[in-house]
Amino acid sequence: LGSDWHLSPQAYNIHVNGVLHCRVRYSQLLGLHEQLRKEYGANVVPAFPPKKIFTLTPAEVEQRREQLEKYMQAVRQDPTLGGSETFNSFLRKAQQETQQIPTEEVVLEVLLSNGQKVKVTILTSDQTEDVLEAVASKLDLPDDLVGYFSLFLVRETKDGAFSFVRKLQEFELPYVSVTSLHNSEFRIILRKSYWDSSYDDDVMEHRVGLNLLYAQTVSDIEHGWILVNKEQHRQLKSLQEKVSKKEFIRLAQTLKYYGYLKFDPCVTDFPEKGCHVVVSAGNNELNFQVRLPSDQIKEGSFKVTRMRCWRVTSSVPMSNGPSGSSPGKSEVKLELAFEYLMSKDRLQWVTITSPQAIMLSICLQSMVDELMVKKSGGSIRASPAGRRRVNGALRRSDSQQAVKSPPLLDSPDASREPMAKLSSKLTSVSLRGISHSSSANDVGANDFHGNYAFEGIGDEDL
Repeated sequence: LGSDWHLSPQAYNIHVNGVLHCRVRYSQLLGLHEQLRKEYGANVVPAFPPKKIFTLTPAEVEQRREQLEKYMQAVRQDPTLGGSETFNSFLRKAQQETQQIPTEEVVLEVLLSNGQKVKVTILTSDQTEDVLEAVASKLDLPDDLVGYFSLFLVRETKDGAFSFVRKLQEFELPYVSVTSLHNSEFRIILRKSYWDSSYDDDVMEHRVGLNLLYAQTVSDIEHGWILVNKEQHRQLKSLQEKVSKKEFIRLAQTLKYYGYLKFDPCVTDFPEKGCHVVVSAGNNELNFQVRLPSDQIKEGSFKVTRMRCWRVTSSVPMSNGPSGSSPGKSEVKLELAFEYLMSKDRLQWVTITSPQAIMLSICLQSMVDELMVKKSGGSIRASPAGRRRVNGALRRSDSQQAVKSPPLLDSPDASREPMAKLSSKLTSVSLRGISHSSSANDVGANDFHGNYAFEGIGDEDL
């Protein structure tokens, strides 16, 4: 922005899930704030950084950026505001304007697990829910099963497998999200989006649901996500030859890692710093296969009910190259840290450093949501993705709320220190301090996903 920065209205980059989502001006955010206040009342909406009459000094610009970042995080993490149509449509509109993609009809290609391509005609301005429904109707998947599936942004790897980037969220336009990455390796894929395999029964009742589930199971076995020994492999093969899809799935359900999402190899600080690990999410746990420095492989699991809270932090090294250097490069270092109840009175932080930290967080959130829905006696079928048409717009119910990953704002001026720890210098603070206090001025108090499933844990669970 050079030295003329004060002549143009300040624009702030909003990163959602570690990716540049949109650029907005202070006045646009102020407009959003006023609309939220009108709808939800001043006592619900967090305070907004005040207007200034005079041009801001660089220090004030930075201060305002930090205040706006806190504001956006607070809104996103409030279940009412963060899930509101007002907030989500603001982000969708800003995303479309920033990427300068006009509203028009386009054909979007969505992949199935078996590599099959489904082409749907949609509008560039269609939100995730609309695109999911378009895919379902093209496949003849009945309405009451749509809620069992989701669209995921993936990156195709060399061997034809997929690396999961994130579940597409309600505040984005899938067509814009995938085209703005300008990279053909990024694709959108349809996959089941629940964890409890007893829901498979609902899905298998219908021909299309059965086919989708079967294709996904076959693909997970082929990619080595589900562990199979020789004898099981022989049985699966003979069921495949007989085209006994239900029996095939029934057998797969008994195998290790069935229904888990497997992540790319990454690094963890458990049991010691710098261990290489393969993390899988499923069955209400994160499973670790850790390679110790001694090259020994150890396996262990962290139950989601024993995680007190977790957070995603990202540090962005300022790029030396021209700004806007190609997206998808590993400029952002992402970490997922969770606080785990190791034994009756010992909590310990475990950190995973992975470009897929957001997706891990989304998995944790959705496992907790599913546990809570079950506890309250709800089901996915009763409210497919909690659809309720409100003024003709689709709304999700709170039970199926997507993960609250806080949008992160970038600085508008280039004179910041090179490593911006976006979640306010977490490293320099002893973590002990955080776990007992949630006061507003405490470090990163609002970066946390508190885990409500944790509260129901009893001694017998330990």
